[in-house]
Amino acid sequence: MKYLVSFLFLFKCIIGLAQQTDYVDFKSAKADIKFGNLTKNEVIGKIVFEIEILKDIDSIFIDAINFHSIKYILDDSYADSLYNGKQLIIKHPFKVNTKHKIEVVWETSPKKAMYFIDWDYNMGNKQIWTQGQGKYTSNWLPSIDDMNEKIEFDLNITFHKDYEVISNGKLTNKLNNDSTITWNYDMQQPMSSYLVALAIGKYSKKVKYSKSGIPLEMYYYTEDSLKFEPTYRYTKEMFDFLEEEIGFPYPWQNYKQVPVKDFLYSGMENTSTTVFADSFVIDSIAFVDKNYVNVNAHELAHQWFGDLVTETSGTHHWLQEGFATYYALLAERDIFGNDYYYWRLYEYAQELLEQDNSGGSTSLLDPKSSSLTFYKKGAWVLHILREQVGEKAFKTAVRNYLMKNQFKNVETNDFIGEVEESSGKDLSNFSKEWLYSSDFKFNVVEKYLKKNKNLYDILKLKNEKLEHIYYPDFVKMNNENKQSFIIHKAASTENFSLFNQFILNAFKVDNIKVRQAIAQSVTSIPSELKSYYESLLSDKSYITIESALFNLWKNFPQDRYKYLNKTKGIQGFNDKNVRILWLTLALLTEDFETENKPHFFKELTDYTNQNFGFEIRKNAFQYLNQIQGCIDKCKENLNQATKHHNWRFSQFAKELLKE
Repeated sequence: MKYLVSFLFLFKCIIGLAQQTDYVDFKSAKADIKFGNLTKNEVIGKIVFEIEILKDIDSIFIDAINFHSIKYILDDSYADSLYNGKQLIIKHPFKVNTKHKIEVVWETSPKKAMYFIDWDYNMGNKQIWTQGQGKYTSNWLPSIDDMNEKIEFDLNITFHKDYEVISNGKLTNKLNNDSTITWNYDMQQPMSSYLVALAIGKYSKKVKYSKSGIPLEMYYYTEDSLKFEPTYRYTKEMFDFLEEEIGFPYPWQNYKQVPVKDFLYSGMENTSTTVFADSFVIDSIAFVDKNYVNVNAHELAHQWFGDLVTETSGTHHWLQEGFATYYALLAERDIFGNDYYYWRLYEYAQELLEQDNSGGSTSLLDPKSSSLTFYKKGAWVLHILREQVGEKAFKTAVRNYLMKNQFKNVETNDFIGEVEESSGKDLSNFSKEWLYSSDFKFNVVEKYLKKNKNLYDILKLKNEKLEHIYYPDFVKMNNENKQSFIIHKAASTENFSLFNQFILNAFKVDNIKVRQAIAQSVTSIPSELKSYYESLLSDKSYITIESALFNLWKNFPQDRYKYLNKTKGIQGFNDKNVRILWLTLALLTEDFETENKPHFFKELTDYTNQNFGFEIRKNAFQYLNQIQGCIDKCKENLNQATKHHNWRFSQFAKELLKE
């Protein structure tokens, strides 16, 4: 048996050159999913595949990574459990043009792709959620890792009745059992397996409807009802805008969005079911500084670019990320205006220029390119292409590209060919310059940026000496990006008098973003500006308050009590940025509430515990490390953090331990 499995695995590698999709078409998959011991991550299930044979083949492979047990029944007749640890192997003389049913039963405890949050202690925010892209859904659900195989999935999930269960497609039924509910979700169109999603937790939801009648289901933690509106602000507006702008109807039955704890990324565009990090669950004050709008629009755009049409391989990854980044920016332009749009393009260009100068630039068609290249260079390429061929030809090409390739896999030539046809232009030089070349041509993109007057002025100011900028005109400026740019420039000048004049004028502007620029860039505070600077502590911006509190505390030791009392009850973002800074400064401030210092230290140390999100924990670890206060319980929690499922956080913990 050992040799047979090895041979079949070799056979898998051989036909992989032609891909299994050339031999077999997986039409549908109906899965029944239950859970065992939640502290041991136990998943139990059955999935039934309907397949069609395209060419004669003697073995079919279903991906299933490190399952405890797995077996199949073919056509209700043949049963076996031939398994090599990565694939279930169905060995049978399959003949062309025949149809078959494969029923697979399994048990597993996935190490990745499905995450069990807070089930090992009582007070946690207990959740289960999945992340298929980059991790493989086959870690918990027998499926096909090859994104070129698209399957119509229906999931039936049974779980405790006190929890909400969210998955792809439309909820068609809820079957109440004694202590559980079975949730039946139906998809009507095929998708790649990496887009299968599952989220379980204690949620409430609100539903709005798009102009086209699509239900927009927005989930939130019940205790966060007051944060619902700022978190999901502009959702319906962006949905309606993108449907019209893209020119192709939203392709799925509904659209759901679910926040989860300790997510791996900002968000993930699972088909009809976006999962996003609950750090974006915010109040109205936080909206100014850190909101969900861009991530919201980006993941929504993926429902067309990535889910409806999917790349054939990583070589064409920009067709997903570049398009989603570009269309998210268009949606934001519709809300925040043209100046915002061009300023963001300028920021993208600066990042790309920095990457280029460091020697890190690669071709847009290099599968090993950075996220910066796929996302932001991809967006720039689409902006330039639209400018070159014209809006009408560009939008026609996008619509035809989606229409012809819907529910299929695509390559870059599929899109470029449509643009050439709609515009009547030969794009071979464009492709050579922007798709195949590794360079980022900042001198070219700068010409496009200068089409926006305010950005044109900023580009002129870059090379201007501060002395040549007439500061009374600063107050008359009606563009916060120009004003903020000048403030950062003023903060680096050695002309004390000129610096004071510009900063005083900036306070007169009374724009929250301009004042934020003061808090972030002016770290040495002249006594003449003290009273003005103190007013920043009352701003409705957690970034401003955090920066102002620290800078005032540092510059004016005699008034530390006043600053701490002023900001005592402020928590800040979901990562408690203001509160954790406040606790640290309270501990460092001599004679401040001496009797409460043990409580302050305990609270700060408690924030390193795993019942808090990793963003909170990271902040607490950093501050405790800086004041040499990471002892005993903190170190224990830091060791635990090295095993966290979020690799960035676990890496941070490992590096901090080395210190």
